[in-house]
Amino acid sequence: MEHGDAGRGGARPMVVRVPVEPVEAAVEADALDAVARTGNLVVRGPLFGVAAQGDGDGHVWRVIVAVTLGCPQQARDSLNSRLWFRAKDDVDDPAERRALLAAVAVLESEHIDELAVAGTRYRIVRAEEYAAVGALGEMEGPRPTDAEPLVPDWSRGARGPAVDDGLVLDPAAPVTPTQVAEQLALRDQCYSGDRFPKDVLADSRRAVTAHPDILLLPPTFTVVEQSTNSWAPVSGPHATAHAARRSLDFALTWAWPRMNGLIPVDGPMEADARTETETEGDGGARKAGPLAEYAEAAASLRVGRVNRLEFQGTVYQIARTRRLLRWGADGPEGPRPSDVNTQEPTRLHPLLDEDGHIVSSD
Repeated sequence: MEHGDAGRGGARPMVVRVPVEPVEAAVEADALDAVARTGNLVVRGPLFGVAAQGDGDGHVWRVIVAVTLGCPQQARDSLNSRLWFRAKDDVDDPAERRALLAAVAVLESEHIDELAVAGTRYRIVRAEEYAAVGALGEMEGPRPTDAEPLVPDWSRGARGPAVDDGLVLDPAAPVTPTQVAEQLALRDQCYSGDRFPKDVLADSRRAVTAHPDILLLPPTFTVVEQSTNSWAPVSGPHATAHAARRSLDFALTWAWPRMNGLIPVDGPMEADARTETETEGDGGARKAGPLAEYAEAAASLRVGRVNRLEFQGTVYQIARTRRLLRWGADGPEGPRPSDVNTQEPTRLHPLLDEDGHIVSSD
């Protein structure tokens, strides 16, 4: 058996790398502390994305659509758009354009999870999203060693790193001791209980043997709200905790005031809870209006690295969410037969001719 190759029906050997650099050692110590604080895991459900493997990539795959989508068809549609725009804007060879458009036609009409085009394999990949919780049900928040900007940018047009940007999936890559422990703990994880349909349970058990290896994807950060016995996602996942905080700031100052009728939906785009905080009272005097509470809550987010906020009786938290991707002899796991599609394949873009020009519908 070659290094990094799975045995017949078995898992690949793991290469363990003990962190020695100060930053790496701090991250590892941080992971150990997190287990002591929030050592229980809760599974939220599957997420989907797209990975690609070129002729020269060997056993590794590259994520080209972030593994954050809620159903397989959303990932197929993302691949559809990616191939269509490549055919339109990036290809000069008519034969390659024909191959790309043929793949687009398949994606418009079939629930297909893998195809090969112009020397590249594309696969819809499946990950399981989960989070760590403490003894009292509190969700794990950002860790001290998670990436944070030196100077937080709160501007509405700010752009930070994207989830899974440039991510390479390599099951043979060295991992740290805490990562090995987590991978081993999750290797036999599968759904159980009466709330899951029988086909979901069967697919989950089958995946343990068909895709026995576990890859841990980079952590993501989600704004969640607390209900009586659980947490529900509000926005995300995001690549950084600050991006999640900024999304909550946007909800408080721009989105929720419009949803609640406090700012006209057709009003100026720049109007928000900060600019519209005061209202005109008796005699023309200015007084705090109903948006002041929204502005004050948003302002509190900017006092340090705030990861928990109570607003109008609801607790919001920045949760550190994780994803595991299963891996088998032929690479990353794809959608399971029991995974649900919330939409059907359809045409997303106009027809293109062999020169990459849009064909008029007239």
